[in-house]
Amino acid sequence: MATKTFFIILHVILSFSIVSFARLEPIDASLVDDGIPKYTYVCDPSRFKMLGLDMANFSFCDKSLSFEVRAKDLVDQLTLVEKAQQMGDHNSTDVPRLGLPMYKWWSEALHGVAKVGPGTFFDDVVPSATSFPNVILTAASFNQTLWKTIGKAVSTEARAMYNLGRAGLTFWSPNINVVRDPRWGRTLETPGEDPYVVGLYAVNYVRGLQDIEGQENTSDPNSRPLKVSACCKHFAAYDIENYLGLDRLHYDAKVSEQDMVETFNLPFEMCVKEGDVSSVMCSYNRVNGIPTCADAYLLKKLVRKDWNLHGYIVADCDSVAEIVNSHKWLKDTGEDASAHTLKAGLDLDCGEYYTRFLPNAVMQGKVKEADMDNALKYLYVVLMRLGFFDGIQSLASLGKSDICTKENIELAAETARQGIVLLKNDDQTLPLDPEKFKTLALIGPHANATDAMIGNYEGIPCRFVSPIEGFSAFGKVTYEKGCSGIKCPDDRLIKSAVDVAKNADATFLFVGLDLSVEAEWVDRRDLLLPGYQTHLINEVAEASKGPVILVVMTAGVVDISVAKINPKIQSILWVGYPGEQGGRAIAEVAFGKYNPGGRLPLTWYEADYADKLPMTSMALRPVGNYPGRTYKFFNGSTVYSFGYGLSYTSFKYVHKPTEISLDIKLNRHQHCHGLPYKNGNPNENCLSVSIDDLSCNDEITFDITVQNVGQKDGSDVVMVYSVPPEGIVGTPIKQLVGFERVYLQANETKNVKFVLNACKSLNIVDVSGYRLLASGSHKIVVGDISIPVKVRYTR
Repeated sequence: MATKTFFIILHVILSFSIVSFARLEPIDASLVDDGIPKYTYVCDPSRFKMLGLDMANFSFCDKSLSFEVRAKDLVDQLTLVEKAQQMGDHNSTDVPRLGLPMYKWWSEALHGVAKVGPGTFFDDVVPSATSFPNVILTAASFNQTLWKTIGKAVSTEARAMYNLGRAGLTFWSPNINVVRDPRWGRTLETPGEDPYVVGLYAVNYVRGLQDIEGQENTSDPNSRPLKVSACCKHFAAYDIENYLGLDRLHYDAKVSEQDMVETFNLPFEMCVKEGDVSSVMCSYNRVNGIPTCADAYLLKKLVRKDWNLHGYIVADCDSVAEIVNSHKWLKDTGEDASAHTLKAGLDLDCGEYYTRFLPNAVMQGKVKEADMDNALKYLYVVLMRLGFFDGIQSLASLGKSDICTKENIELAAETARQGIVLLKNDDQTLPLDPEKFKTLALIGPHANATDAMIGNYEGIPCRFVSPIEGFSAFGKVTYEKGCSGIKCPDDRLIKSAVDVAKNADATFLFVGLDLSVEAEWVDRRDLLLPGYQTHLINEVAEASKGPVILVVMTAGVVDISVAKINPKIQSILWVGYPGEQGGRAIAEVAFGKYNPGGRLPLTWYEADYADKLPMTSMALRPVGNYPGRTYKFFNGSTVYSFGYGLSYTSFKYVHKPTEISLDIKLNRHQHCHGLPYKNGNPNENCLSVSIDDLSCNDEITFDITVQNVGQKDGSDVVMVYSVPPEGIVGTPIKQLVGFERVYLQANETKNVKFVLNACKSLNIVDVSGYRLLASGSHKIVVGDISIPVKVRYTR
């Protein structure tokens, strides 16, 4: 034992001697010219020559070989400690003898290239990047084409920053956790409460980030080139930050298989299968007792095997350490936790545990070195697909002129315009005529917003346009804060705000939340506007000379029932966190340069909803005295419903009455499943069949004619829901299965065709986690149109 210990210590000392030398002599120190790298990829013969190495001696630089063979060649040349040092992002190192530079994996691009993570930074060379609206507002556009277009713009700027040495190639975005509870602090980062919408956002944004035009699909997905690498996070059932003293590092989410399949897993499944994302991040929490980063069922079986991930799995930062320090799972040591997570399928540790503890874990027999090899091969294959080793010629010319372009800044403004939701518009108060409303009072803690408009995981924006600047293009603006800050602790500034409103032609009240109230690590206690904000609204509305327009800048829902029913508040706009061009977009909507068409991606509950159940109740369906969650399972009263949104014009739907029948013939290997009915089973020989046992080729095709019957051009979001057969216990009230944003000029008519896959659109998930296609009478609902769909099984 003493001899073995001696050799372990000697091995570590020798390896770290190499690393220390590398730190003294950075491998690329001489490869930088005026702060910009001379070389943007590893396997450049000139680069190897400058390093005193012959590239021909390194097969991992041989382009004639497959990525898998090249990755294996590189991994096989690493020592045990060198391998560990490539598997942790916090203290990764270079390997000088192989010409391998250090790579920092962590960059972020949630709604633009961010300044978060060691892989990216801003300076005089790249001082800024386009900052799009936070995801919750972008999702409100319900425009899949827009979501993908934003991804393309962000990845172009990201790749340009990489070429300039200011960013990495691996971006740990998007956040695709479903908003289960309205108090969750990270609502602003996500596409909302519907798992289908969240999944579609993930697919489109990831495709926009990753796909290189003309190379979107290859016969071997593991060789498909990537513009940048995206990462869908945080898997799984993660949606608590710090609720009444219980934080995400200690939380054990107790989740049924029904909810896992139906809600929490679905966006990730879509992201991997349809988006072909190249990375998935596991979360801090436990699920049913097991830390997600140590759960082989979640990582190895679902993500890697069943969904067929072409990429790597990474831990949220320090998640491996928190298995030891916070969860105290199985009384794990650092070696135990590193071994457990690696064997569960975790390839990369955003932390220090892998680099510190994996060598000893191997020497102690807790995990095989071959498991490290497999993880490293996944990592290096992704880097090879990104051109980190060979470059990608079509992307090599991207540079500073491709960042903060006029087109991207306009896209940021357009995204905000498309996402803004008109919640109230009594007497068609909006849009205002600038010839009639020349003096404008802008009041409230967000009336001069800048930083608040870009939320978190933000970069440095190209150029802010605050509400004051945006509205100044339409009239003379007078500004009063009304509150000393977003928490509005007193009423001392309200009187001066009231005085301004008394003399203005129109008053705009900018209220809401910010990162001090809803953010990572910050869950909300209630669904109300903070402090004296509601008092500010009431006092100003009562005194205003002209119409009052309430502008709500939040991600999470707030109970604004007082404003909704107040006749002196004629209009209400929800603007999310609208990005760097937010002030301009809001003003253009208010004065009619753009007709709002956004829809709410969240249910706006009444304030007492937060008193009826704790955040820790993970069930989506009603349980005991707890109400259900999201529009799919909550049937109580709301302030505004999911999908709600008005327009300055009116739309009408027309559909030729039809009944759709799906007659599915079963073979002897396809068996029926039972279903619980509230009042006994219906007269059906076969109640349901698992969709895994069906060919799932049946389609539901129908047309909806959309008519703009108003006097203004505008956009409408046609939302398609499925409703299951009546009487089945535990099914959703309805579920969104399709949507299309349609632009129509005044009095224009367009035909919108929908083709739905029956298995995807009509399936229900039973208590055991089976996805079933039930027989009986389903309905497809579009507005006030209901289309019957009859499913029958025969043999």
